[in-house]
Amino acid sequence: QVQLVESGGGLVQAGGSLRLSCAASGRTFSSYVMGWFRQAPGKEREFVAAIKWNGGRAVYADSVKGRFTISRDNAKNAMYLQMNSLKPEDTAVYYCAEDPDSSWYQDNYHYWGQGTQVTVSS
Repeated sequence: QVQLVESGGGLVQAGGSLRLSCAASGRTFSSYVMGWFRQAPGKEREFVAAIKWNGGRAVYADSVKGRFTISRDNAKNAMYLQMNSLKPEDTAVYYCAEDPDSSWYQDNYHYWGQGTQVTVSS
């Protein structure tokens, strides 16, 4: 049974930074594409970033490009999202996800974590 557990969320002022972590267990973590999504109140869940199984390719939503960095450590079965220059509009519940069915950018991943709240105050 695949389990994904996010951590690292919290309250931060605009312009600040946070680092989210996603701990994976249950199968060979290093074989799968991993992604981060977020969902703000009253909005649909949206793509944030995704990374290839070996870390060789990463993609980002335009809204976070240049501010967020996705990475993974397959030896630790962990994925990270470094978030810099945070803005109030980044406020959302952030989810990690594993193994997309097709597109990396759509929420068609097979496995999801429970989410971690990120709140950016102005």
